[in-house]
Amino acid sequence: MDAIAYFNIILRLAIWFLLTADFSLANIIIGVTIAFLLPRRWTSPEPLREWIKVLWKTVVAIPQAYIEAIQIMLFPHNEEEIVREKVKPNRTPGLIFLDIFLITFTPKTIVVKYHQRGWYEVHRIRRKISDQ
Repeated sequence: MDAIAYFNIILRLAIWFLLTADFSLANIIIGVTIAFLLPRRWTSPEPLREWIKVLWKTVVAIPQAYIEAIQIMLFPHNEEEIVREKVKPNRTPGLIFLDIFLITFTPKTIVVKYHQRGWYEVHRIRRKISDQ
């Protein structure tokens, strides 16, 4: 197995544990079994460098999510907008999924729609800065 295959299995296990929130031995066995049994797409493998970038962005997104949650609780965020964000070129379905996950993970943004033409529609909330 190459490094990308390991990343795919780790990603599947991470999603399993996020969904179940159960680290019992039985659940670990079920998660590992499902991670190996889910069908794989045999497309061109993502470069290892892209996976490492996305995994680093995931690590950075965790404290960012807490900061944004605190900001929402302390200050009113009453402006909304839907913006289009361009998908990075040559993204495989696995990396597109992770991009959508990262955008949606933070409390101030959520992906509303993915366009096959290479765009995400992202709903954002932000603080309205009063004009004085």
